[in-house]
Amino acid sequence: MNCKIDYQPREDLLQGRILVVTGAGDGIGRAAALAYARHGATVILLGRTVDKLESTYDAIEAAGGPQPAIFPLNLEGASLRDYQDMAETLHNEFGRLDGLLHNAGLLGRITPFEQYNPELWEQVMQVNVNGPIWMTQALLPLLQASDDASVIFTSSGVGRQGRAYWGAYAVSKFATEGFVQVLADEVDNQYAIRVNTLNPGATRTQMRRGAFPGEDPETLRTPDDIMPTYLWLMGPDSQGVNGEQVDAQPPRA
Repeated sequence: MNCKIDYQPREDLLQGRILVVTGAGDGIGRAAALAYARHGATVILLGRTVDKLESTYDAIEAAGGPQPAIFPLNLEGASLRDYQDMAETLHNEFGRLDGLLHNAGLLGRITPFEQYNPELWEQVMQVNVNGPIWMTQALLPLLQASDDASVIFTSSGVGRQGRAYWGAYAVSKFATEGFVQVLADEVDNQYAIRVNTLNPGATRTQMRRGAFPGEDPETLRTPDDIMPTYLWLMGPDSQGVNGEQVDAQPPRA
């Protein structure tokens, strides 16, 4: 699907909505949390580093957005009980959930598969696949309580077309794409929930630097530059879009 890089969101696009953003401490997650709050959403900031989450919290408050909430959680070590506790806490505090952006992710290593460390492979799968899946299951009742809920899973170009040396990261994104097709088909016409994947593309982030250390970051779009698509997919203008592969920017020439 074409990206919505030129999308012009109205100021109150997400007014009154309650959203969870994972990996909200920096990079794309921080930019999304700020953008969502700027357009009226109450954002629950989830991540493993409290200092970074507090920085995002302070930035939202300084900009005059609705008071956010912080939910520290490390997906690598999280258990099913942790996700159930999360759901109970959010139910008691908010009663429903209108959106969930799965942004947190782990790159692993860019290396030939024959050299890939099995423990690292398991870590990548836990953070990129298992964690988001079981979190989503735990939060489904809260999403079902919404009149219009959007769940966004972060994908990648290497999760749509395999590429040598991308190992666990690529496989985790293929798994993400497959899971979203399954869940989107299950909720279609049953609940007011839409589930899609979003490929941010080449963006100026720490993960990108790790994957392409020799690349000039000035040639890349910033997280703020790609927020129009994130806003469109989370807001009501994307109603009816379900089970789609969305891109946050056009392919690079």
